[in-house]
Amino acid sequence: MLTQVPVPVHRPSTTGTVTPNVAMDLDSKAAESSTGGVKTNSGLQRGDTRTAVIIYGPGQENVVSTFADVLGKPFRLADSFQGGMVGGELEMVLGVSAESARNSVASRDRDAVIAINAHNVDLGMPPDTYLSAQCDYEFLYTGTRFLRRDLARFVSFTLGQISNYETLMAKPRTFFISTTFPDVRAALPNIELLTVGCDAVELRVDLLKEPLGDGTFAQIPSLSYVGEQVMLLRQRTELPIIYTTRCTRENGRFPMDDPNLFYEYLYRAIQWGVEYIDVEVWLPEEIRRKLYENRGNSHIMSAFHDFTGTFKWPSDYAQSVFVESCKYAHIVKMIAIINDPNENFELEYFRSKIRAEYPTSPPFSAVNMGETGQISRAFNKVLTPITHPLLPIIAAPGQMSAAEINAALASLGQLPKTNIYGITTSSSSRVQVPHAPFYEKCFNELGLPHQFAVVERQTRGPLSVEAWCNQRSFGGAYLNPAASFTSLMHNSSFFSKLNNGAGPTLTEAVRTIGMVDTIVIQPGPSSSPGSAPPSLPSSPHRRSESLFGSTPNNGHGLPATSSLLFDNASWRGILSTLTRDLAPSAYFRRTAVVLASNADDAASAMYALKALRMGKVYTVGFKTPLALANNFEVEPFNSLESLQRARAMGGDAGPFVLVSALGPEKSTLVGMLVRLFGGAKGSSSQIRKVFLDLADGPRKDDPGAIAEQCGFAAYGVADTTAFTTAETVRLLVGQNVPYSFVRLTSGNGMF
Repeated sequence: MLTQVPVPVHRPSTTGTVTPNVAMDLDSKAAESSTGGVKTNSGLQRGDTRTAVIIYGPGQENVVSTFADVLGKPFRLADSFQGGMVGGELEMVLGVSAESARNSVASRDRDAVIAINAHNVDLGMPPDTYLSAQCDYEFLYTGTRFLRRDLARFVSFTLGQISNYETLMAKPRTFFISTTFPDVRAALPNIELLTVGCDAVELRVDLLKEPLGDGTFAQIPSLSYVGEQVMLLRQRTELPIIYTTRCTRENGRFPMDDPNLFYEYLYRAIQWGVEYIDVEVWLPEEIRRKLYENRGNSHIMSAFHDFTGTFKWPSDYAQSVFVESCKYAHIVKMIAIINDPNENFELEYFRSKIRAEYPTSPPFSAVNMGETGQISRAFNKVLTPITHPLLPIIAAPGQMSAAEINAALASLGQLPKTNIYGITTSSSSRVQVPHAPFYEKCFNELGLPHQFAVVERQTRGPLSVEAWCNQRSFGGAYLNPAASFTSLMHNSSFFSKLNNGAGPTLTEAVRTIGMVDTIVIQPGPSSSPGSAPPSLPSSPHRRSESLFGSTPNNGHGLPATSSLLFDNASWRGILSTLTRDLAPSAYFRRTAVVLASNADDAASAMYALKALRMGKVYTVGFKTPLALANNFEVEPFNSLESLQRARAMGGDAGPFVLVSALGPEKSTLVGMLVRLFGGAKGSSSQIRKVFLDLADGPRKDDPGAIAEQCGFAAYGVADTTAFTTAETVRLLVGQNVPYSFVRLTSGNGMF
């Protein structure tokens, strides 16, 4: 029965919603914008602070140490949930064998511990069904090189340390791809191409086909098969997953005779740490309410599909469906098949009506199906379902690809053709990502009409940064290397006159870091709200392709109603690199060492460390600006003695992260310091330290290889550049390009 299924403990908030035991927002201070600035939010939180207890199978105790490493905590094995639980265990990961856990998991102190059942799929499926039901979460894994990355994503999300919901909902337009493969393994070789332009990936559980021993397929895929499919998909994409069990009445294959079956499958997805759960509104309210109340950190997408052809958007019934959907949802999705093109305009009226009458309602996603309703897919801005030519079938009639939707927007004048630039200097490196071919590939895959060129900048004159920006068809630019805000504004009448003399809009990151690497166009108030990504002009200022060359063509200059946003994407590239294989909590209150020749080179790294709420940063070779040092403990190494003191420190005060922003010519010095801190005392010999090398170019020694030999987890500029490039594309054109696609197109594929 429904009431017999154990659920995780999540406490009601003061607003009546149910939230996990989450402590302070890690980025709350960093997110406070200065007057006139734009808020910067890393989306990081301290998360669930209960003690993590990992249940492991026979011979699998090593997974406990991997959990501990990812969380940045020591670990020990315990006899049971009750045995040996003493004060101070909060900062330790505990491991309990499956055999012992069966006798004590049900009686555990749910306010003190969070139980995670870890099962190695290579040893057979299914996991122990009793433990699966009793635990808060379940982590399915294989002994592959994906383990740490997959685990970092799993624990960061399930423990509430990372959430993408607010970031996703703040975007002007979002897409998700509906995978229709009977086995996701068929999608994995092309997953980088399939997910270009996508903000999430939908796993259609009802379309999965589990092979049986007699050559036939199961009518409904088992939970074991579905769990393995979730694991495989999560291993190969960084995008959030939408988990869908579409019923037979709504063009799916899940039988409707037993609603509790839906609860069983949907609740298990919550335990697996799936980010978005598709819950059909026809399900009994008790089931929808219980899923919502016990959702953990997953977000609920209420779904309604009508295939009768009689559904009418102006009807009272449509409004009642919306109101009912809002009860237990973070996103409301309504889809109907239509017969008359005018019904597309009825949908848009309905969309504006509910926005006006229910201003605090969840984000609303609505499209019409069939060829007649395709234009509504261009009008919809919240998680529009899309397809791809590489998929075997479309998930619903009339589905379009991201490229087709963008082409439709362009033909309607909602996606004007613009010129986007990579503004470099003669000495800047173009090794990591071949910029022009990469952006051309992106624009082609996304069906965007823009043109891209790499140009060199001068301090003043016709090739200065402001000259490239002051064009009617300017669509944005990235700067490589980044330029200081002060240098850009120095004697620049163009930049200073923006926003009626207030100058360009600055993100909080730029205000603190002082360096600009991305310039985003902001449409003026005359544009229709949300009609195009904020990085694009508000009206179609088209121009001949022959005018796009190596020198700026003013074309009467930047429209008076438009302005510019100065941003910094590099710090997010560094943050994403540092949290790819480790949970954010691994860095909380820890100590870092940053090496750089000047503050400008170190600023982005320092800001990323600040967002991670590191306890202290030792600096070598530069003086930290006051804006970066504010609310952040920074101590310079002034002598060899101070360096030796830091090296000798034990506990969390010992260096955990070493970041080098020194040039490749200093590789020998960096290698020496890596060896020095590689022998330093950490808080525990169980915890692996982190080294990040931001140098780009040939070098005498390889500090990364030295770091690996000294026990560090080492990352290089290829990682940060790929993440930064993905962030830059998102800022410039408002659409998502996965990190894996960037690595693939730069010749450094991940898989």
